[in-house]
Amino acid sequence: MSHHNPSDAFRGGQMELFGGEPPPVSRSTPEEMRAYLHALLAEARAASTMPWPRERARFYRLLVPQLSFWLPEEEGARLRAAFAAELARLASAGTQQDGRVTPRK
Repeated sequence: MSHHNPSDAFRGGQMELFGGEPPPVSRSTPEEMRAYLHALLAEARAASTMPWPRERARFYRLLVPQLSFWLPEEEGARLRAAFAAELARLASAGTQQDGRVTPRK
């Protein structure tokens, strides 16, 4: 009687059924996330009006909290708060139309 090992079904040439090899695992580090977040915050702080189109600003509003979780809790919270404050400051400086910022009158 032959014994069938279920894991044999996944050996050999089965990966082509799923589009090839799986994508590489992210090797990002907290240091890279910290540098990215600080650069983004510096860009916001240096701007007198919203430096990004509406869609990009919305993306950053969602991205920054996610990336901050790579950092120690207190540091991440400080960066989230600082970025939110900059977005609020920039939003009060003007309104966006067609991806551009126009000063409020």
